[in-house]
Amino acid sequence: MRDVPINYDVVKQKIKESGIRNIGTASIREIKRLINEIEDSTGKKFVRMEMGIPGLPPVQIGVDAQIAALQNGVAAIYPDIEGIPELKTEMSRFCKNFLDIEISPSSCIPTVGSMQGGFSIFLTFQRLRKQKDTTLFIDPGFPVQKQQHRILGAKYETFDVYNYRGEKLREKLESYLSKENIHSIIYSNPNNPSWICFTDKELRIIAELAIKYDAIVIEDLAYFGMDFRQDISTPGKPPYQATIAKYTDKYVLLISSSKAFSYAGERLGVMVISDSLFRGVYPDLIPYFGTDSVGRAMVYGAVYALSSGTSHSAQYAMAAILKACNEGTYNFVNEVRDYAEKAHIMKKLFLDNGFKIVYDKDEDKELSDGFYFTISYPGFTGEELLEEFLYYGISAISLSITGSERLEGLRACVSLVKREQFPDLEERLKMFHENHK
Repeated sequence: MRDVPINYDVVKQKIKESGIRNIGTASIREIKRLINEIEDSTGKKFVRMEMGIPGLPPVQIGVDAQIAALQNGVAAIYPDIEGIPELKTEMSRFCKNFLDIEISPSSCIPTVGSMQGGFSIFLTFQRLRKQKDTTLFIDPGFPVQKQQHRILGAKYETFDVYNYRGEKLREKLESYLSKENIHSIIYSNPNNPSWICFTDKELRIIAELAIKYDAIVIEDLAYFGMDFRQDISTPGKPPYQATIAKYTDKYVLLISSSKAFSYAGERLGVMVISDSLFRGVYPDLIPYFGTDSVGRAMVYGAVYALSSGTSHSAQYAMAAILKACNEGTYNFVNEVRDYAEKAHIMKKLFLDNGFKIVYDKDEDKELSDGFYFTISYPGFTGEELLEEFLYYGISAISLSITGSERLEGLRACVSLVKREQFPDLEERLKMFHENHK
């Protein structure tokens, strides 16, 4: 163990000082802080794959529009809580052009990133109907969404979809929905952390059962258009981003500026609520929100109470980006294709050194290369592998904190790994493989 790239004694000491009882189950932010301290103490740079942070420059169209908005004085003015008209209109157009769905501008609500969008949804939906008090997570998924449930004291159930792809998904889903306590179903597509993408067949199954049991579907599209096996970048022409919205009229889509548009720092997302749901009437909302309207409860209840809207100038940035996408003058898919290219190279480095890909198929198709991939190494649990990696200057997160039952796995994010680090990664993986054959 002492013949490793990162000083063994320093790593041991920093783990002890961190107060983290189990590195493998530590949160992403705890792992980040620990690695920062090891890097500071050793002077050695890690190959950092723990944080899902964009690694590309922000879209210049957005930067220019935001600067112009600030120069026009919007920083001194509260934005309308429902969002500026330009953003709402362009998001409505974007949904038509890239999802092939009709949605009214009034149903597009900007939020402080999709994180706040999710929190607003969970806060509202647990009050929709007294008899339905539980969210169903199709996992693996984003750990913080479960943390939000715990903070709210909201109930949730979860299952790992790994063994339930295709038609098998139907029976598994129905085993939960038939209890009649599920108000909503949530998943991400493409998926964080596994990068699986639901097929049209699977989306139809989810929608059919959601309709049968009167459940709302929450689709997190943080990685919009990043299933690079098909190019959805031409506005108004197929193929389109796969979505549940084609098969049910009770849904919420979370569309973020962070990854697809590399605009994470301004914390802006848009919550797209189906028109049917936005106009929906649920009397059980009245004691908490003073209204039985889903749209009013969401906007003037949840979003108002949480933040009273989101950054005024950033809304102009996203409106300008969306407008350019809608008019075909900006190809957002091509701009983020670098992630897929890096993932392809990095996967091969891992596979060449004895590692395996944990989530590897969408039914019978190979997974797309993209923002994340999942890895395992024979003889290690994911939690053990994560701690072992620290001595080799490699970071990731354990799948065990994502709701995955694949306890042997880690999630690797490609975004912050620079191409010039590939030789270091290859050398460290070779050393790891040699030491653990």
